Amino acid sequence: MKLHAPEIPKKYRPEGIDLIHEDLDLIIGNKAAGYLTVAARWNRDKTIHSALNEYIRKGNSRSKKSLFVVHRLDQATSGVLIFAKSEEAQQALKNNWGNTIKTYYAIVHGHLSKKSGIIESYLEEDEDYFVKSTSDANSGKLAKTQYKVVQEVERYSLLKINLLTGKKNQIRVHLSEQGHPIVGDSKYGNKSGGGKFLLLHSHAIEFDHPHSKKRITAVAPVPEYFKKVINFDY
Repeated sequence: MKLHAPEIPKKYRPEGIDLIHEDLDLIIGNKAAGYLTVAARWNRDKTIHSALNEYIRKGNSRSKKSLFVVHRLDQATSGVLIFAKSEEAQQALKNNWGNTIKTYYAIVHGHLSKKSGIIESYLEEDEDYFVKSTSDANSGKLAKTQYKVVQEVERYSLLKINLLTGKKNQIRVHLSEQGHPIVGDSKYGNKSGGGKFLLLHSHAIEFDHPHSKKRITAVAPVPEYFKKVINFDY
């Protein structure tokens, strides 16, 4: 199925996301780093969800139109993000999410001794919203991250990641606990080397369309700031 980016008048363009595709069931976009997907305790208004709700209402303050959340990206993570236009479309996507392929790129500190593999652990979140692995399967949620080293430079490695499960901060925690935190991750590593950005990007999502059932691959170009650290044809 071919994707169609809508033509949007400047005054209606949603802040923080460039639209890749829109149809009767879906909106797919490329989220910029620094924007929350949905409301949080410390920020309830300036989110991608609220910006897209304003977009579909086209300035009509009486409109009750609202998008339905399918999945989330961390605030600092950029890339492909999907919203549904109905509960039916949302449920169809969630029911089939196990068949979805989610590809990320990350630049990490150092060089991994094992150049490919699967990192697997149970993750739990503490009262300070810090996620870590636990040996207790009853308190944690199973998380699996498949990775492959694509390129190495003096201080960093570029990884291509297949997100096998989608737990909060999963990729960041798994790589940090391997001793190779993502460049720019001040929460689970350190900020050095990446400027102000976290070098984690949701590059592509391959999924079945909730209505047509056709296979779709939505791709979001890797931000230019990645190439300042490792210049690669992503």
